[in-house]
Order: sequence, then C-alpha cells, then structure tokens
Amino acid sequence: MFTQYAKKDWHQRLGSGVHADAIMDRIVHRTIWIETGGTNMREHTADNAA
Repeated sequence: MFTQYAKKDWHQRLGSGVHADAIMDRIVHRTIWIETGGTNMREHTADNAA
C-alpha cells in the first residue's frame, strides 16, 4: 500500500469514529510496513520544477 499521508494521521482523515475504526482494522491487518523516509516526492518535484 502506498500513501502520501503518515500512518498516524489516517484515522483522523477517515473521520475518526466507528467507521474509521472498521476501515483501519481492515487496512492494517496483515500489512507489511516499509518506511521510505519523510520526503514527499510530489512536493519535492513541484519545488524543483518551480
């Protein structure tokens, strides 16, 4: 799974509450996390293009 948001922010972005809990349970179950660093390549590329 790839995301531009930090894992710690997902629950809030999903609206918190019961529905966010259910979604998070399904997303993170048996997921392998690979941390690739803190650089957002979309922002990095946009900054270099400007």
